[in-house]
Amino acid sequence: MVCHVVLPLAKEGELYSEEQTPTEILTGTKIRCLIADDHALVRQGIRRLLQDEPDVEVVGEAGDAAEALKRATELRPDILLLDVGMPGFSSFEAARIIQQDLPGTRIVFLTMHEDQDYVMQGLQAGASGYLLKDTPATKLISVLRDVHQGGKFVSPEVLGGLLENGKLGQPNARPAKSGLTPREREVMKLLAEGNTVRKIAGMLGLSLKTIEAHKFNLMRKLDIHNKAELVHCAIRRKIVKVPAGF
Repeated sequence: MVCHVVLPLAKEGELYSEEQTPTEILTGTKIRCLIADDHALVRQGIRRLLQDEPDVEVVGEAGDAAEALKRATELRPDILLLDVGMPGFSSFEAARIIQQDLPGTRIVFLTMHEDQDYVMQGLQAGASGYLLKDTPATKLISVLRDVHQGGKFVSPEVLGGLLENGKLGQPNARPAKSGLTPREREVMKLLAEGNTVRKIAGMLGLSLKTIEAHKFNLMRKLDIHNKAELVHCAIRRKIVKVPAGF
């Protein structure tokens, strides 16, 4: 089934401007939140931030996507704050399952990854929000309230790129579940050619953690465990050419 991303746009391509973001608190209603991040300090920081709000309740935490799926099923939170690129089970696949099985739970990705492939996968998985971790605390709270009332939000830093490249609303922008995203193929090619993760980050203008996440995801998808297997797989898939005399 093809999923179309339909986002309510404000004027001039913005998705909720600062002035348009509704932040009314429904009297007597607590927003029940589940926090999923593989860094305990990050989870604790977000918990402290949210617990300072009278209309927000943190009902649980999870250290990876598989645990987030389990906890969401048990707790049925209003909102799941979900990191991207955690070790193990894919956060995007967890989001798809939750959206299918728990339609009352809204998902907001809270991550440092600005890569457009990640943003598209998150939106296609049914997320109501995609926020960067440098989002101001007041804005995060505002977005959670909006999402709880049925709104959607994407950080302006990544929304601009999606609009500029015409990716929003394109059904063909969705990567195949069993295949690699275009960015993962690019990273695989560069790795197979002998480039280090640090060098690839510089070449693509992305952070070291983003490249490491791409490497982790592509190796998980292809069930490869070392550099030699990666090179052979890249050759078999014709991502790289066989060297002359090989």
